[in-house]
Amino acid sequence: MTKNYPVKSLLFISVSFLLFALASCKKDNSTTTKNNSQNTVVATPTTLGLYEADSGEYKELEIAVSQIGTQTVDYGLVFDTGSGGMVIDANGILPASMIGSNGFNFTTDSTTVNGITITNQTTELEYGVDNNTLTKVYGNLAYAAVTIGDQNGSVVIKRLPFFLYYKAEEGNGTVLLPHYFDTFGVSKEYITFSGSAFITSPFSYFDPGNGLTRGFKMAQLNSANFTYDGNYVPGAVTLGLTTDDLSSSSGFIMSPMFYYAGEGYDPILSTTVTYGGKSVSTQALFDTGTSGYSYIEDPNATSNLTLLPANTKISLVTNTNFSYTFLTGAVDNLTYVENPTNTGADFSDFSIEFFLGNEYLMDFTDNKLGLKNN
Repeated sequence: MTKNYPVKSLLFISVSFLLFALASCKKDNSTTTKNNSQNTVVATPTTLGLYEADSGEYKELEIAVSQIGTQTVDYGLVFDTGSGGMVIDANGILPASMIGSNGFNFTTDSTTVNGITITNQTTELEYGVDNNTLTKVYGNLAYAAVTIGDQNGSVVIKRLPFFLYYKAEEGNGTVLLPHYFDTFGVSKEYITFSGSAFITSPFSYFDPGNGLTRGFKMAQLNSANFTYDGNYVPGAVTLGLTTDDLSSSSGFIMSPMFYYAGEGYDPILSTTVTYGGKSVSTQALFDTGTSGYSYIEDPNATSNLTLLPANTKISLVTNTNFSYTFLTGAVDNLTYVENPTNTGADFSDFSIEFFLGNEYLMDFTDNKLGLKNN
């Protein structure tokens, strides 16, 4: 089944704006603590910084990637809870002679260039909330040592599988600028390839150390931190979950993520959404990769796409009793209602503004999603 991944809010970004975002991280797991009862050493979680950017119309989170293979690079990738897998343009990473409009120029099963192994396993990704926002991205499975972070600190994943693309285009065929769609998908969804291989969240390949569970948590975002130039915020993400993080006293409401063949573990929850006196049962995604608008899927909606008026109260409750309420505004929390039968949408999508009032956690070991009100 073709998966429409959440739309990336990149339409406002100039090339220079795309390249500014050198998200930083602080590697801190050299410090350990001793568990006296078991006489074992427990690692300290690793904290990462993100850049928070605001064009005046859209907000965006970006994370730095500063080395791929032997290539030193300077790219900010969209930090996306709504998809899984690192997705990056080959321009500036591979020689230009290797990159064609219809694929990479090599004929063997794989080739290694600049410390990057590119395989002949291919796929086509589709991103978009609905048919009207569709973007297609074409590329191959690749492997390399990847440095996440920059001069402020970094973590290295020695052999990270990722999606290296040669072309991204809008649904109408317009080819996008280089690195326009670079994405760092942190969920445990899969990107699958022609040879049956798959990739998922780069964080899932990171070993946090002894006594910690593979996974990450996000601190609540602060709207004051978003700037046009991209404001670096340290400690926005923590890699490695402690027993306290996963306990019931942490305040996180945990929900299982269910496995779907070919798609992995979707971070989508069964939810009841109430708006304007109407209630609808829907699958909901909480998505840092969507900005500007949220989308409620209502099969009884009388029009394909309707923008709710300002001061509309929207409430949602998941099937695990996490609740969230907000008011639409004239500029912020803009929300559409659409009929999925006509638009081709798969689920309701709540944008990056959700993260301004809530914390987020993903447990890769037990495949659970945690949400926490602040």
